[in-house]
Amino acid sequence: QVQLLESGGGAVQPGGSLKLSCSFTKSTFRPYAMAWFRQAPRYGREFVAAINWDEYSGTVTRFSDSVKGRFTISRDNAKQSIFLQMNALKPEDTAIYFCAADRGPQLYISSKLSLRYLIPEYDYWGQGTQVTVSS
Repeated sequence: QVQLLESGGGAVQPGGSLKLSCSFTKSTFRPYAMAWFRQAPRYGREFVAAINWDEYSGTVTRFSDSVKGRFTISRDNAKQSIFLQMNALKPEDTAIYFCAADRGPQLYISSKLSLRYLIPEYDYWGQGTQVTVSS
């Protein structure tokens, strides 16, 4: 059973920063793309950022328009973890943030490494970590 464990959430003032971490517990599990989604009160779950990697293409990332330029996503394959660095946080970033993993197969579009960003395309989910941005 693969488990994803998120950490790093908390409360911060507008303009502040937080770094979320997500690790998966099964050492034999090798996910392909991994992503962050979020869900604010009274709203549906939405895509935030995703990251994928292979030995030929390197790393590819994708961000929602609402966080582009403020958030970065990274992964540490040795530590079986991904990270979401969130800078210049806004009150509208307040949400529960979920980590998700895609078990594959690997996605290529026109022979280029790509990644999935829709909720049904991810197979494993964490329990979420709360991020609150408020003055």
